[in-house]
Amino acid sequence: MTMTSSISSIVNLKEITDSLRTSFEARTQARDHALQQSRELTRLSAHTIRAIHREEFDDARANLAEMRQVVAALKEYLAPYPDLYFAGYTQDAVKEYVEAHITLALVLGEAFPTPAALGAEDAAYTKGMAEAATELRRRVLDILRRGYSDGAEVLLEHMDAIYTELVTFDYPDAVTYGLRRQTDLVRGVLERTRGDMTMSLRQHRLASAMHDLMRRLDLEEGGADLAFDPDAEDDQASAGSEN
Repeated sequence: MTMTSSISSIVNLKEITDSLRTSFEARTQARDHALQQSRELTRLSAHTIRAIHREEFDDARANLAEMRQVVAALKEYLAPYPDLYFAGYTQDAVKEYVEAHITLALVLGEAFPTPAALGAEDAAYTKGMAEAATELRRRVLDILRRGYSDGAEVLLEHMDAIYTELVTFDYPDAVTYGLRRQTDLVRGVLERTRGDMTMSLRQHRLASAMHDLMRRLDLEEGGADLAFDPDAEDDQASAGSEN
């Protein structure tokens, strides 16, 4: 091989590396954007969950509307880079978005939002559903602090229904991205919450029984007072002495 042919074989090397460099720079910018938007979704999700527990539902809905826009824009922006959209940090952020939506729906007694309605992928949706179930425990405990309520019972039923469905998803973690571990966490939270509910119900029934007993005792004491009138006894004694 002559020197001339050797030089001609790499004449386009600079063109190739420049093209590669441009591609990497664009991908890096896309990744940085995805990270920033993922952090924004996580922040908004935390604010939404907090608003739900404070019963500031208008604020929660406003945050969800903003999150929906972020998710849609992120999906469109990363369309040329599907590997970045399906990266762990991006899908975790979408999962937080799903969790917030489902939590609000369950607390307000609304229908489950579908994956298509949220624009969420299957794995992110199922994991978000699992985390929504665990988030309901906090809501249940908040209710129980004010006394036993049927509302807490309904939320426990929602938790149980979610777990019952999730436990049937027996697929490899490579497909569900760790759903099995999330399902195990739901089971633990569900059992603890059921135990708290049982204890609260027993205390509620005990308090009701004690209240009923005190009311009966008050009635019996009132009847005894009517049956025995000291003034009447004194009047009868005076009448007998005069005779």
